[in-house]
Amino acid sequence: MIEKYEEKMQKTLENLDREFNSIRAGRANPHVLDRLKVDYYGTPTPIQQVGNVQVPDARTIVIQPWETSMLKVVERAIQSSDIGINPNNDGKVIRLVFPELTEERRKELAKDVKKKGEAAKVAIRNIRRDANDSFKKMLKKSEITEDDQKDQLEKVQKMTDKNIKKVDEAVDKKTKEILTV
Repeated sequence: MIEKYEEKMQKTLENLDREFNSIRAGRANPHVLDRLKVDYYGTPTPIQQVGNVQVPDARTIVIQPWETSMLKVVERAIQSSDIGINPNNDGKVIRLVFPELTEERRKELAKDVKKKGEAAKVAIRNIRRDANDSFKKMLKKSEITEDDQKDQLEKVQKMTDKNIKKVDEAVDKKTKEILTV
């Protein structure tokens, strides 16, 4: 009964994790490219599937497409994205050099992290509300007893508290990562 709501909460946490990975924290992280797609023979394809993506040092990502014809396509995709980094194309590889984040930019990113964390908490609470509503309906239809309903509501609340704590921990961890110079 409760499993489908637990699964939904888990998906919310996974989604938050993906969003946090796409936020750059001053260090080169290949996950900032996860949402970018390039046109590969008419098919939108992730950059990681058209070439090697390497992080040789803390501030650089090197993308080496398997086909040199993809260099310009990858470069355009990065330029038109919201990453905010200008790619350097030397004819063989594309280098993304991550500049040091300013204090102001770090604070902006930390605010963004908190916003995404709040959105995840709201999503988890909405899942809890849906679960509670479904248990109330089941009670009305006499599909479960009042004791069963009370047990399920308690389980859902514990699950909600546990997942909200995980969101808070993820937000704290990402905020520390961003604010660390």
